[in-house]
Amino acid sequence: MPRFDLPLSELEQYRPEVAEPDDFDAFWGRTLAESRAAGGEVIVVRAATMLRTADVWDVTFPGFAGDPVKAWYLRPAGRAEPLPVVVEFLGYGGGRGLPVDRLAWSAAGYGHLVMDTRGQGSGWGSGGDTADPHGAGPATPGYLTRGIDDPIDHYYRRVFTDAVRAVDAARLLPGADPDRIAVTGGSQGGGIALAAAGLCTGLVGVMPDVPFLCHFERAVGLTDRDPYHEVVRYLAVHRGAEATVFRTLSYLDGVNFARRADAPALFSTALLDQTCPPSTVFAAYNAYTGPREIDVFPHNDHEGGQAYQLTRQVAWLAERLS
Repeated sequence: MPRFDLPLSELEQYRPEVAEPDDFDAFWGRTLAESRAAGGEVIVVRAATMLRTADVWDVTFPGFAGDPVKAWYLRPAGRAEPLPVVVEFLGYGGGRGLPVDRLAWSAAGYGHLVMDTRGQGSGWGSGGDTADPHGAGPATPGYLTRGIDDPIDHYYRRVFTDAVRAVDAARLLPGADPDRIAVTGGSQGGGIALAAAGLCTGLVGVMPDVPFLCHFERAVGLTDRDPYHEVVRYLAVHRGAEATVFRTLSYLDGVNFARRADAPALFSTALLDQTCPPSTVFAAYNAYTGPREIDVFPHNDHEGGQAYQLTRQVAWLAERLS
């Protein structure tokens, strides 16, 4: 596969003009205030599993508009002392699956909250358990154009709110140290982690791995892969809707969340990644206002570093917490 994006020397300096709505902060402040005001309790039920190295709880917490959102909470078996918690967000189309799918962070000594992604969970993995009860207007198959005519209605407004409420819930979990909460995720999960970083306070670490949902105008014009190509297909039918579409997406752009984040961050990108092109990742990385590092995989596509990156994240977070 040939290189298709900017050379690394240019990526490291890439700081594009990314549209930011004047009411961005007010929009998100109002959204989060309304969802917190909707109430709802965090329900934590011990789960019976085959696992011997991890204790597991089935968690339900109030997300956007108080909607119930499912999650798994894992801790190293038998540990009673307060532990830092890693909140993980998932890739496009996947759900929280089964506890056995997500053992690395508890095996490394952390609490681990795995958030289900509303309305997803039927594309890969072991399934999801959270509905998205809110409708939207015309859209292409997938999630990126759901509610594309207005940021109030957009699918990711709900998902990003769920993510912030997951961090709120993590601070209330049994055995969680509320002052040591980190967020992570790959692809879609990386984009959600960036949104959480920009909307939450007091995080100890942010680990966006090959993140999606960044620098939309660049991505839509550069790659023919989904999910970004969903926008192309939508605009090919809804001719003349570009201004409306990109205005909505500006409320959801990881670059704009990165401008508001202050927790230490470890990004990753792959230089052959045609799903989340490296220039879109570097746009967010170079805008990030907290301490930041990025791992670059020169010969990988969207798989990025996989287990190598997870190993790096575990070591990096331990260093931050020490």
